Amino acid sequence: MKNLGVMMIFALMATVGLSLLAASGCSRSDSSDDHFVEVANAALEKVFELNPEWATNLGDHRFDHQVSDLSESGFEARVEFNQGVLATLAKMDPDKLSQANRIDYEILTERSQEVIFSITEIREHRWNPTVYNPGDGIYNLLARDFAPLNERLSSVKSRLEQIPGQLEAAKANLHNPPRVMTETAINQNQGVINLVMDGLQEYLVQAPDSRSELASARSGAIAALDDYGSWLKKDLLPRSNGDFRLGAELWREKLRYSLSSDLSPEEILASAQKDLTATTDRMVEIAGPLFHDYFGGHPDDTSHSDHEIVRRVLSRLADQHPTNETIIDQAARDLAEITEFVRENNLVSVPDAPVELITMPEHKRGFYIAYCDSPGPLEQNGTTFYAISPTPVDWSPERSETFYREYNDFMLQDLTIHEAMPGHYLQIAKANAFAGSTPLRAIFSSGTFVEGWATYAEQLMVETGFAGPELHLQQLKMRLRLIINAIIDQKIHTADMTEGEAMQMMMVEGFQEEGEAAGKWVRASLTSTQLSTYYVGNLEINQIRRDYQEKAGKRFEMKRFHDALLGFGSPAPKYVRRLLDL
Repeated sequence: MKNLGVMMIFALMATVGLSLLAASGCSRSDSSDDHFVEVANAALEKVFELNPEWATNLGDHRFDHQVSDLSESGFEARVEFNQGVLATLAKMDPDKLSQANRIDYEILTERSQEVIFSITEIREHRWNPTVYNPGDGIYNLLARDFAPLNERLSSVKSRLEQIPGQLEAAKANLHNPPRVMTETAINQNQGVINLVMDGLQEYLVQAPDSRSELASARSGAIAALDDYGSWLKKDLLPRSNGDFRLGAELWREKLRYSLSSDLSPEEILASAQKDLTATTDRMVEIAGPLFHDYFGGHPDDTSHSDHEIVRRVLSRLADQHPTNETIIDQAARDLAEITEFVRENNLVSVPDAPVELITMPEHKRGFYIAYCDSPGPLEQNGTTFYAISPTPVDWSPERSETFYREYNDFMLQDLTIHEAMPGHYLQIAKANAFAGSTPLRAIFSSGTFVEGWATYAEQLMVETGFAGPELHLQQLKMRLRLIINAIIDQKIHTADMTEGEAMQMMMVEGFQEEGEAAGKWVRASLTSTQLSTYYVGNLEINQIRRDYQEKAGKRFEMKRFHDALLGFGSPAPKYVRRLLDL
């Protein structure tokens, strides 16, 4: 998946931006489009100033020495600001805007509404300690060479000095979190400590003059992080008795903002349950000949159930798997082969920007096996990181074995397609090249479109003949995963699905290994509604292709369609439909 951050991004605006919006309203031109562009750019300018860590990630480095205000009063100010944004937008007539600006108007409106809802109704800053993880603010200054190292280390020093204040805000704000969130925060906090102690060290070796300058800030940050880790374990964890389940009403409303889709939860669940059966049936078709090749007997032998045939073939494929020591190099070889196939088969225009495979930084672990960390749309010539997480050091050899049986050689190919080529890396590189009248669409990207494209990319590679039936079977297993993601996301948060019931669905109906299923339960607990973006995005991207292909008829060309689809930034699929005139 693409590295998250949008949920809290637009929240980090403050009231001082209201005067800027008001000023832009007073100086409007005769053109409604010009006026909207002024208002949108004024709002974004203040977002960057008041959300420095995110600005760094986007590629705006004017505020690299600052950190965000995470106090309770800071969150209250964000609500007031977003109310001001909505009041300003309400004075405009969106029907007078161009199609592109009308869509950006709707995106800005929806994002402002989402922030108000998130802070006043979800109130995650009061019960999710992972919100206060300061690791990205440091890591994003080090990971990319956007400026001389001494300059970046100067910004690191400033942010290190402000970590204690952010952690004090966490202590003041957090009350009765769900236990799983505090446990995750404890692990991530240790990752931040290791980043400041060990990860920073290699950069100080390259810039020895900065070592003494950072010494005090570094030791102060480590002391604060140590104290915070102790507080998390000894104070917060014993009183972490909150329920991570949102409940039907809050989950439904949050889902509406997360997906930006016209599909209802009832429609999503019914479609997912239907697709669960259809995908399983297709897996049986693919697995039959492989079962014959591996185990002998006639493919139509009725002495084995369909489910057993699929499971035995998947188990045989799982025997071929990487290890912590080999997975990065193996993924790199897969990426080169996949990229060459995409080019040779003229599937989509391939960008020239580099991709670097890395071991996932410790402070970011706990949510995903892998992610694509692309440079922000404002970054110049940035590198995309395809990060893969090794198994935790405290896992037993048996549990690690189940993990890598899940992420076997064939599943790793599918994962690389999803995260890199032609999935997230390619799509985000194209989105970053998008130039509209405002950067709204590139900045407030739709997770539904981003994940929808990546899961569609998996299908595309199989459809066009990459690899063989082994990869096809694994791709269908991954499709089962995204279908089940949507089902358990809804049932966990609205219907009290238990851990045992979720594990049963994932391991039996989804053919998942125990380690993958256990990790997904934690992720479903931590990231309500995000798991639904994969399935809904996949549904909507596939429907766009069907409608586009029907309209084009014999004139349909795969590459032309994909380039057009990816040419609008990363708006929600419903907006892409309008932009493609479907």
